[in-house]
Amino acid sequence: MSELERIGISLGKHLLAQFDELIAQRNYPNRSEAIRDLIRQSLSERGLAKPTTAAVGAVFLVYDHHAMKLSQRLVEIQHQYLVQTVASTHVHLDHHNCLEIIILKGKVKDINEIADRIITLKGVKLSRLNMMSIGARLS
Repeated sequence: MSELERIGISLGKHLLAQFDELIAQRNYPNRSEAIRDLIRQSLSERGLAKPTTAAVGAVFLVYDHHAMKLSQRLVEIQHQYLVQTVASTHVHLDHHNCLEIIILKGKVKDINEIADRIITLKGVKLSRLNMMSIGARLS
């Protein structure tokens, strides 16, 4: 089991009340776990500023499945970056729209490069890259 250290912090009553409300909304078991989670998230975000940080990312795309050769181009890009491509999921939203989620791993700069190639394809209607660093020890 990891070694824990106790710390003390001082917060204003209003800030603490807002924090307790957040804890309740997100169903954290206690303040300590909520604070640990916020620290991990902050450290992960800081890591994204470094292009060489190890990370995972998910590229979310909504596109018209009638767009010429878009599905083929998506597959080609994933094959070009086979080492970084972990998996993809395809969902039919309606008669015209599909959702594609492509999971990538690697360095921040590589994930951004691959995502940019995917997101800018003709026929993509909506897109988003969600990424988090995994390089730092987050225990």
